[in-house]
Amino acid sequence: MRVLLINPRFQLPIDTRTTPHLGLAYLAAVGERRGDEVRVFDMDVEDARLTDFVREYQPDIVGITSNTPQVKQGWYAAREIKSALDVTIVQGGPHVSALPEESASRPEIDVVARGEGEDTWVNLCEVVERAKKQNPKFQSRDLLEPANKLLDGVLGISYQTPDGRIRHTPDRPAISNLDSLPFPAYHYFKMERYTSLQPAMDAVASGKSFSMMTSRGCPYRCTFCSQSVMAEKWRARSPESVVKEWRHLVEDLGAQEIGILDDSANIQRARLHDLCARLIDAKLNHVPWILVNGIRANLADEELLRHMKQAGLLRLAFGVETGDEDILESIDKRVTHDQIRAAFQNAKKVGLETIGFFIIGLPGDTEATMEKTIRFACELDPLVANFSMMTPYPGTKVWEQIHRNGGRMLVKDWQDYVFFEGKARYELGETTAAAQEKKWKEAYRRFYLQPHRVLRTLLRKSTWQHFPRTVRMALKIILPKKTKDQVKAKLDEARAAADS
Repeated sequence: MRVLLINPRFQLPIDTRTTPHLGLAYLAAVGERRGDEVRVFDMDVEDARLTDFVREYQPDIVGITSNTPQVKQGWYAAREIKSALDVTIVQGGPHVSALPEESASRPEIDVVARGEGEDTWVNLCEVVERAKKQNPKFQSRDLLEPANKLLDGVLGISYQTPDGRIRHTPDRPAISNLDSLPFPAYHYFKMERYTSLQPAMDAVASGKSFSMMTSRGCPYRCTFCSQSVMAEKWRARSPESVVKEWRHLVEDLGAQEIGILDDSANIQRARLHDLCARLIDAKLNHVPWILVNGIRANLADEELLRHMKQAGLLRLAFGVETGDEDILESIDKRVTHDQIRAAFQNAKKVGLETIGFFIIGLPGDTEATMEKTIRFACELDPLVANFSMMTPYPGTKVWEQIHRNGGRMLVKDWQDYVFFEGKARYELGETTAAAQEKKWKEAYRRFYLQPHRVLRTLLRKSTWQHFPRTVRMALKIILPKKTKDQVKAKLDEARAAADS
């Protein structure tokens, strides 16, 4: 059967990581194992028109992934496809898992897949394949007709019947044995069109940056985290399986960097020690790897971090979120500031680069508490501080809190949920839009314009490898007009001096 997997266009106001979508790479792999003919259409890198591609390829089923800022682009893509071909369209991802009825009620979406997608995708492909064999005149709407009972046994889906009723089948259990999944199928992507996980920091040859998942789930349910709509139970792949995939990426695909996308990579420290030992023994530690999404600060002891450094770890991140103790407790982070301080100290002691994630505008934030966050960021002094404006995603506790307590949402469109725009997303009590936007801009200025940091940036090789991007980011996000002109002039002078 011919299957098509689509990553809708995802436009951000800055350059972020541009690597293949790991979720689609897994779906492509399970489809390939099933015997399907697979195509991946990433709208961020494709040149062809989607409708032209669909008319030529004639897929039997289409899967579209969508996070919140992408979901409308997913609907637009589905509409284009339906205009060219009557085909079953399935939409999955965090956003539709949180709000399944929204997408299920749209005429261009046939089925919503909630939660983890691999088993559901295989199940749906089996159903569509069987239905098309039994009925040569099969149409996508036949799938949704209750009398046909085609979807009754498929767990974890939502759909609208022809008479307008929304049906939700029972949730599908999370995959217990992650080793049962095939390795992500990167050969379906146009790898030469991707750069790296963190393009502002690393110069990696096109198509040589890969993502990997060694565990899934997170037992911590931070109030702001959109992953709270996915599986809570933490499950890990065996170290043997991880090392086998690692070797495949390095030796077969020529990986120059590997990004670990686990939500909570260090839940079991003994397992991580075992993995590091195996990577060292296998002589795979010469390729740098990055913990992209952050690890638990309270589980980041010096011995573990030193072992990860020896195993090739270059950079890791910690979710700090806030410098105010009361707000830290209110978001269910279950970590203390002293534990965060110790984690950064341990990382620096063993020579690891650090990233700190900070949130401006958490519920309860005032100018005074946001000031504490800025000061705490400067105290921790990570290599990179990422200040995000609090964005209440559907399905999170913060989303519920704002709607329950009379807050005011300032975003009117799902596409407005993109990061780094410097615009407040909501107001609640003293957490005003004006205060959030003021302190967000101030956070970037005060952190990055410290003299030692400016010097460190100028001495960093990647600053000059990505010079246009460095200036563009500063001009677009961090600085007010007056300061922008001053910094640009200084950077031009420094570059001229370096060239001479």
